[in-house]
Amino acid sequence: MRQILFAAAIALTVSILLTPLLIRIFARRGFGQEIRVDGPASHQSKRGTPTMGGVAIIIGMWAGYLGSHLIGIGYDAEGPTASALLVLGLATALGVVGFIDDFIKLRKGRNLGLTAAGKYLGQVTAAVVFGVLALQFPGGNGLTPAGQQLSYVRDINTVTMSVVVFLAFICFIVVAWSNAVNLTDGLDGLAAGSMSLVLGGYVVITFWQYYHSCETKPETGCYNVRDPLDLALVCAAGTAACIGFLWWNAAPAKIFMGDTGSLALGGLLAGISVTTRTELLMVVIGALFVAEAASVALQIAVFRTTRNRLFKMAPFHHHFELSKWAETTVIIRFWLLAAMASAAGLALFYSEYLSAVG
Repeated sequence: MRQILFAAAIALTVSILLTPLLIRIFARRGFGQEIRVDGPASHQSKRGTPTMGGVAIIIGMWAGYLGSHLIGIGYDAEGPTASALLVLGLATALGVVGFIDDFIKLRKGRNLGLTAAGKYLGQVTAAVVFGVLALQFPGGNGLTPAGQQLSYVRDINTVTMSVVVFLAFICFIVVAWSNAVNLTDGLDGLAAGSMSLVLGGYVVITFWQYYHSCETKPETGCYNVRDPLDLALVCAAGTAACIGFLWWNAAPAKIFMGDTGSLALGGLLAGISVTTRTELLMVVIGALFVAEAASVALQIAVFRTTRNRLFKMAPFHHHFELSKWAETTVIIRFWLLAAMASAAGLALFYSEYLSAVG
């Protein structure tokens, strides 16, 4: 438990102190956000706000995770594990893809960076490398960071995938989650605040899995998850890094996370869902991000079939802005939706445990 607190404290400190430094550096270099011309008119005033602030989140996560392990040496805590390093590696790789995308936008002074094909290539490459490595590194109990079974709260043994199908599935969830968070990052603090709620829920889940691990406490309802405590450190560091960034990203934002941050955080969700064996549960806990992505898909489908728009603008947080909701009202209410989704996911997680032990 001490390591979790250390990870959160270090990540929060690094993120909240590093972000204003990035604001000054990026502002001096003219790394300002370009705004969609077809977006809400109120957003045009945000043009030129420094972007790529996701760098602070990524550095904060790594600092919190590694720092907690350095402090943990003093009381014989375990060192870094394969599961946690793979999840952080996936998030960082997608952050690099996002950074390239952001940098191209800034260099060309437009709101379009990498081509869709270029972005997908980066996402799929990172996903394949993660998927291949996640099936390696068996622990003392023979568990690898990921399993080839589809998972809800634990592996569904009746649904086992071949290696090829498993890698295709990993590519799907990495692309889906990274793009879902990317689409949600359209209002000041919306993505960072929502992510802190989702990751906060996973701090509880991973610690519960550690406390009821089959490796240390074999009992009815125990969890076969490799390195749950180390994954709790990742989740705690991610939560705190998002909160530290949110201090500067809340409306009116002084910096945006950009694709650097949103793609990295989406990769973090994908990696955590795989390594904790909760791919389907993540759909509930991250329901806000699912809804944002679904609103875009529905908008496209309805328009192509009827030539009418389902929403005034997608993702649908812009629909409420165009319906005369104040931006802060949309943000706070969407945070509440994220909190309710996280609570619902935790309730489902615990009810499954009660069913298993009952």
